[in-house]
Amino acid sequence: MPEQEAKVRARNFLEVPTGYTIKMAQEEAARCLQCKKPGCVAGCPVGVDIPGFIDLISQGDMTGAIRNLWARNALPAVCGRVCPQEIQCEGKCIVGKKGEPVAIGNLERFAADYAREHGGGELPPVAPPTGKKIAVVGSGPSGLTVAGDLVLKGHDVTIMEAFHKPGGVLVYGIPEFRLPKDIVAQEVDFLAKLGATVECNVVVGRTVSVDELFEQGYDAVYIGVGAGLPRFMNLPGENLVGILSANEYLTRANLMKGYKFPDVDTPMPMGKNVVVLGAGNVAMDSARTAMRLGAESVKIVYRRSREEMPARVAEIHHAEEEGIELFLLTNPTKYLGNEKGRLTGMECLKMELGEPDESGRRRPEAIKGSEFEMECDLCIVAVGSGANPLLTSETPDMALNKWGNVVADEKTGKTTKKGVWAGGDIVTGAATVILAMGAGRDAANSIHDYLTLGW
Repeated sequence: MPEQEAKVRARNFLEVPTGYTIKMAQEEAARCLQCKKPGCVAGCPVGVDIPGFIDLISQGDMTGAIRNLWARNALPAVCGRVCPQEIQCEGKCIVGKKGEPVAIGNLERFAADYAREHGGGELPPVAPPTGKKIAVVGSGPSGLTVAGDLVLKGHDVTIMEAFHKPGGVLVYGIPEFRLPKDIVAQEVDFLAKLGATVECNVVVGRTVSVDELFEQGYDAVYIGVGAGLPRFMNLPGENLVGILSANEYLTRANLMKGYKFPDVDTPMPMGKNVVVLGAGNVAMDSARTAMRLGAESVKIVYRRSREEMPARVAEIHHAEEEGIELFLLTNPTKYLGNEKGRLTGMECLKMELGEPDESGRRRPEAIKGSEFEMECDLCIVAVGSGANPLLTSETPDMALNKWGNVVADEKTGKTTKKGVWAGGDIVTGAATVILAMGAGRDAANSIHDYLTLGW
């Protein structure tokens, strides 16, 4: 898929890939072998009919392609952009055994974008009203999936979002250059057209409790509030001015449009020499955002090697193209500041990899005497996040695990509290958009069974 040139895009927030033409999409779709037992479908957490929609694209039936996608996925424009296809559907593609796999994600994005620009025909059919009401708490990928599935089954669904815009991590976490906000808004609008109600500025656990939702007449509640609790490393000097979590940094930049300051009144912490701690997709998003906000240098510091970096290969590749440096096998030990309490740098240690730990990755071990200092005036900590405690702390009869995540049945999403389901990052910890959607799909089926057959 064509992309903006690296030096140009490194200083703007426009989307990096520019999209397929119809001809390009049909040529790529024609590479699909239409396998009788498609591994790509088995690799998709929501079971999209991948050969089916690709075949329709190859035939030029773009309306048929998007309707095929909508049958299994309410967020195709999002998934086409941010799903880790390389380890899921494309990772199972037979064509990829001897060359490049069929670009399933790019084709999904194309079908969704084409429908947005040209219309996608009639909406999917909605079952007759059941009279049952469901509250979906959180409008991230799992909540939106639950809502879409249950609306189609005829239920009355209300999505409750704590922020002033729906979309969850899709709007506060993922930058504009990777997932434009108007695309998320259109996906949410699609659910509204199907019949879902969206209520923003509703903080369940503060403005209303789960028990009060049942008192208000809801028959079931789905909790998909994500893992939005920032995590720090507890290093000396962590209270210096210029150190902040990736959660805050990206929320300011994305949801609150801080990247448009001063046109939008959300000031962004700026830095000339920026360091990002961590090597996941959130770290890449933070580093690439800092570069676009005018940083002279951006470094990613990670204590393991390149092979262990959890970010998508494409995101690492894009970051390096844009001039972001990787400091691998490097571990920060303390922050350095000046007499005004502002960050000026950090002390680091060089690492080497030892034996594998419980995660299966080789454990990083410090090299004695390898201390060195790294200059920086802004540090963004992107080393993971914890379970959002606002709702769970106010729902004592719902079991949590030792990390504060909701305990839910792996196949159904049922919690220990009757009538309540949960899924996505609040159950698994920080994971991917499509895995959260898969959990939403399973929970929606279970909720439907409960509403029609009983607990």
